[in-house]
Amino acid sequence: MNQDTPSLAELTIKQAFAQQLPADPVTENHRRQVESACFSYVKPTPVKAPKLVSYSSEIAKSLGLNATDCQSDLFTQVFAGNKLLDGMTPYAQCYGGHQFGQWAGQLGDGRAINLGEVIDQSGTHHVLQLKGAGETPYSRTADGLAVLRSSVREFICSEAMHHLGVPTTRALSLVTTGEDVVRDMLYDGNPKAEPGAIVCRVSPSFLRFGSYEIFASRGDHDTLKTLVDYTITHLFSHLGEPSVETYIQWFDEVCQRTAEMLVHWMRVGFVHGVMNTDNMSILGLTIDYGPYGWLENYDPNWTPNTTDAAKKRYRYGHQAQIAQWNLIQLANALYPLIEDVEPLRQSINDFASSYATQLEAMRAAKLGFKAFQTDDATLISELHKVLQLVETDMTLFYRGLADLNTEEQYQTDGQLLAPLSEAYYVEDELTPEIKAEICHWIRQYQKRIRQDGTADADRKVIMNKVNPKYVFRNYLAQLATDKAEQGDFSLVNELLDVFRHPYDEQPDKAHFAVKRPDWARERVGCSMLSCSS
Repeated sequence: MNQDTPSLAELTIKQAFAQQLPADPVTENHRRQVESACFSYVKPTPVKAPKLVSYSSEIAKSLGLNATDCQSDLFTQVFAGNKLLDGMTPYAQCYGGHQFGQWAGQLGDGRAINLGEVIDQSGTHHVLQLKGAGETPYSRTADGLAVLRSSVREFICSEAMHHLGVPTTRALSLVTTGEDVVRDMLYDGNPKAEPGAIVCRVSPSFLRFGSYEIFASRGDHDTLKTLVDYTITHLFSHLGEPSVETYIQWFDEVCQRTAEMLVHWMRVGFVHGVMNTDNMSILGLTIDYGPYGWLENYDPNWTPNTTDAAKKRYRYGHQAQIAQWNLIQLANALYPLIEDVEPLRQSINDFASSYATQLEAMRAAKLGFKAFQTDDATLISELHKVLQLVETDMTLFYRGLADLNTEEQYQTDGQLLAPLSEAYYVEDELTPEIKAEICHWIRQYQKRIRQDGTADADRKVIMNKVNPKYVFRNYLAQLATDKAEQGDFSLVNELLDVFRHPYDEQPDKAHFAVKRPDWARERVGCSMLSCSS
């Protein structure tokens, strides 16, 4: 073995979070309200017959692990929760949150257990967390477990998002438990047994907005200050020593990171589905992959969450407003440490302006423009109307647009529409009137490109760097789950490999870049999902 690559058993594991923050003095694992503590010690529940489904070679390498380590029985046992390595002292975090706009009180890691922090060879800290590893004091009425279908979705999607360039938590491994978990997927009184699974999630931290809200809600400002100081010292040390001024700078950076994350979501068509404050990372990372979805047919009002189907609070086109609302809740929680509303208000305003500016630049990049110009706002607004004239696949439309000939000034409507043909779900919907509207927009777009003077070959390269060919569509997740539930993990691993290069053509994988098939239009798990997992 390479001497620079430690074996799994020799990983350097630290416990800064558990050692430097107040712990729950009660060690029994039963549901309770946990006061004045940031976490509770709790061990994973052992499982009967764990089996490795897949692992991320990139994350493994960053942790100093090689293929032999990851394919060992020890690896499977550790990341199924059956064994602990030296230095691992498992715990579950305490936090609260606003859910669907209402304060929900204490929530916490109800099915996530943190094993500890691994320090890689560059000195970077990575928290290892098992999702679906059993009950904790924060499980409320749930069992702390996870099923294979949701675990497949989280494992692949967190890695796919990273390779798409979206800030995200990562995933090291996916393990089945050999035990069934009962879930009522549609909340319709028809529960059924499903295969259980555990994902090992990896992130510099799993702190979220609700981690701070819980202490503010209880008037526990001492613990709030302790947690904020820890956060700055360990995760935002570039801001300097904790102080009121540093708190302000820190909140401002959280706002900016959140804006950047949201712009990336909008760029690739990702809809989180459940943007509660307990699902918002303090690091501006995409966290908690539950009922998420990818915007296939372009509909700004679409939400993948069945629980949100009526009010559509977390719909695609509303995500930035929700992020701002969530930041306001975080600001309210931090106010007792700052006692000055104006700088907090300014950071909230800066979030909105920064998001708007980045959104304009992103949309210009998706269209291959050298830079956003004021007049582009009208062209972009008209595009969004055109995308909704008929059911139009967002991902395929932008990839097809990169193939458009803008250098030949005189083209028929048929020639203009040809590169976009794969983006339309129902060809019969393309009436002569609608085709005329689309082509009118295309001709305006061609004029704009010619103003830039960008050659089509160069424009295609630019556009294909920001417009992915491959996104983790829900129907792909369902296909992978169907096979995995039969013990065939080949598609999980194939998709993991495809999404390592989401902007490349990959001709032999082109069948994963097609629009949603008809059979998936209304199938549970392909169109909308619940929070049941």
